[in-house]
Amino acid sequence: MATTSTPDESPDAKMTDEEYGNHRAAHALWAGTSVLITDARGRVLIQHVDYLDTCLLPGGALDRGEPPARGAARELREELGVTVAVERGLAVDWVSPGGMSAAAVMRFPGEIIHVFDGGTWDDARIAAIRLPPSEITAVEFVEPARLPGLLAPRDARRALSALRARIDAAGTVLLADGAPLVPSVLDRAGILRTPRPRHPYVFDPSPVPGPDTPIRQAWVWAFAPDGRVLVLLDPETGGACLPGGVPEPADGEDPVVTLRREAAEEAAARLTGITYLGHLSDPGAGGTCVRYAARLTALGAAGTDPATGHPYTRVLATPEQALRLFDWGPAGADQLAAVHQARARLGLPRAAPQSVTELAGPTIW
Repeated sequence: MATTSTPDESPDAKMTDEEYGNHRAAHALWAGTSVLITDARGRVLIQHVDYLDTCLLPGGALDRGEPPARGAARELREELGVTVAVERGLAVDWVSPGGMSAAAVMRFPGEIIHVFDGGTWDDARIAAIRLPPSEITAVEFVEPARLPGLLAPRDARRALSALRARIDAAGTVLLADGAPLVPSVLDRAGILRTPRPRHPYVFDPSPVPGPDTPIRQAWVWAFAPDGRVLVLLDPETGGACLPGGVPEPADGEDPVVTLRREAAEEAAARLTGITYLGHLSDPGAGGTCVRYAARLTALGAAGTDPATGHPYTRVLATPEQALRLFDWGPAGADQLAAVHQARARLGLPRAAPQSVTELAGPTIW
């Protein structure tokens, strides 16, 4: 029996089934899985192993004929002692023959690695982890920015790309040696390559306690009409922030004036309907940080922020996506609840899950 020609042969060249099978077998690839697991703070689970100097995400090689999702679930049982349904793919990575520092004797042909979303684990599931007697010596949850220092370069690129894909909610992404074929705005800005802003302080929805309490910072959740909020990405650092900043003498100790000035300087943004949400106090620094919600009415042309000396990348994200760009601990959930209450008061819808959108030019709502 003859089969179709292969791409590197002339159109009329025919192969027997045996020849075709041998040809395909000669081009076989390895296949493996990785599972991205985070805790409530957005830190990533990594494994310390006894056969490498670097760490790994949970996962491993697929057995012959094993579907990737089933293999990922099996690896979690074997490596962590936890049974979890693995159903959502985050990335598929083509690892080139030269993309892995394998010994020549292994004849590494290249690999396809399926990266799955293992979800956010609570304290009970984390406490249920049971390590095998060999191979895995310890596990820990680490800030995403630490991955390049703990994983092999190719593995760190893959993990960060998968984590950005999870936040972006645009579906499974295709990677080549860990880098996305079509980078998202989060990839282009290098989000999560530096430590996320951390404000693990109790969120208090009550008014600022008295006129003698200095306000050290004012940020705003600025809503577009579709219920998403304006987030500023810094391509120079890979950091993210909400519009706002430090009060200046010319603001007359009025945080609303600070917000309007900072929103204009950082994002050429105009606000209306500014609503107080609450404040966070840092006992070690004195003073408090206030949070507001508002409507976005317009964005001008992007300019240079006076504080940083370079322009921000302006994006719209759901409040839930925005929160994943920060490390605010339990206070983040309390602030998010207040944000949605304010959104409802402003008469705006809850944003549907969708990918993060860059706002490149002037916009009027």
